[in-house]
Amino acid sequence: MVSGGHRLPLTGPVDATPVDAPVDARPVDAPSGEAEVWRVLEQIEDPELPLAITDLGLVREVRRDGGRVTVRLVPTYSACPAIEVIRRTVRERVAALPGVEEVAVDLTFDEPWTLARLSARGREQLRRYGLSVPRRTFREPATCPFCGSTDVVLETPFGPTLCRAIAYCRACRNPVERFKPPAD
Repeated sequence: MVSGGHRLPLTGPVDATPVDAPVDARPVDAPSGEAEVWRVLEQIEDPELPLAITDLGLVREVRRDGGRVTVRLVPTYSACPAIEVIRRTVRERVAALPGVEEVAVDLTFDEPWTLARLSARGREQLRRYGLSVPRRTFREPATCPFCGSTDVVLETPFGPTLCRAIAYCRACRNPVERFKPPAD
């Protein structure tokens, strides 16, 4: 809510173009050692969201050179408090693979994380979890994940994590967490 108790509508210019094709960082022709690492990464969930870090689009690159594995991650936010938990989990799980002697988990800020990095499966998992996920930007009209209404208003841009805001659906009267891209 803003001062005076008025809710701000979550509306903006509607972009009729489709969602950008998700970035699929996993190469279809990955060598068997790297494919094995990707399979492990697909089992690691984000500690703040109910989906794999691969569906969230955090994994930028995997390289395996003998017993050394390097995983490059693109954080949703540079100050994401979950990133160290993710790094530690990646290190532990990948190090448990046969033949892996050393694991480096690097962060890259060469390209910022965007909504295009979300997989279609990740978007659907977030919707089922009750999160409204914009197609491209936070300024777009929000859709209630419970009833499908776009009569959703912003309560506060500050949610339980840096990447979420709190909204309210006027149609079904549910509070709605809205996934908030960092570039907005």
